[in-house]
Amino acid sequence: MELESFELVMLRRPANPPEYDDAESARIQAEHLAYLSGLRASGHVVTNGPVIEPADESLRGLVFFRTGSLDEARRLAEQDPAVRAGRLVADVMTWWCPPGTMAAPGKTITLPS
Repeated sequence: MELESFELVMLRRPANPPEYDDAESARIQAEHLAYLSGLRASGHVVTNGPVIEPADESLRGLVFFRTGSLDEARRLAEQDPAVRAGRLVADVMTWWCPPGTMAAPGKTITLPS
């Protein structure tokens, strides 16, 4: 069986994250989203997004990297402004899937502005 390999990063909220005021939290979140957007644009990230209603409430998001290296994916994940600020921690692992299946579209939703 042939499989494609990606690096999967599970972003989790730590047990005791630092407290930030609303303005600082908003700044960190905006930088987090911009950082991931840049990684998608550069080709390091295939896709990413939040996890809604997870069974494990610490789970906040998933990032699918294609760096070819767990060390490189970990290095990039640890540079995320939300990780650097202690709001998230990154669990990094290898993930395999059938070739081409990352290109299949999902259900489209529209978030409120």
